[in-house]
Amino acid sequence: MLGMSLLSFLILTFIGAVVAAAYHYVIRYRFLEGNDALVGKLIIGWLGAWLASPVLGHWLWKVENVYIVPAILGAIIAIHLTVLTGKALARLASMRPAVTEEKKEIRPGKPAVAA
Repeated sequence: MLGMSLLSFLILTFIGAVVAAAYHYVIRYRFLEGNDALVGKLIIGWLGAWLASPVLGHWLWKVENVYIVPAILGAIIAIHLTVLTGKALARLASMRPAVTEEKKEIRPGKPAVAA
């Protein structure tokens, strides 16, 4: 049977919420401000915690099919990479192309004018 129990969902939600709150309020590592950013971090943290055991492995403490340490690490990694990606894309979007000097063409037969 596929799916997860309510307790597993709540454990992952708690882990995602704690890591999201730590990143948003304690570390203050943010790309966006306000409650929307916190809810977004919570969702990303939940996804990271959920994907952590298949990716990082099954080790240490297990509560209701949730391995706690990989879930915490997964939430941290997912939230950090999401904010880092947002900051990198914002910096990339704000970069302006380098200004190049226009070459002034000197035509034969006309005197050159000093700028």
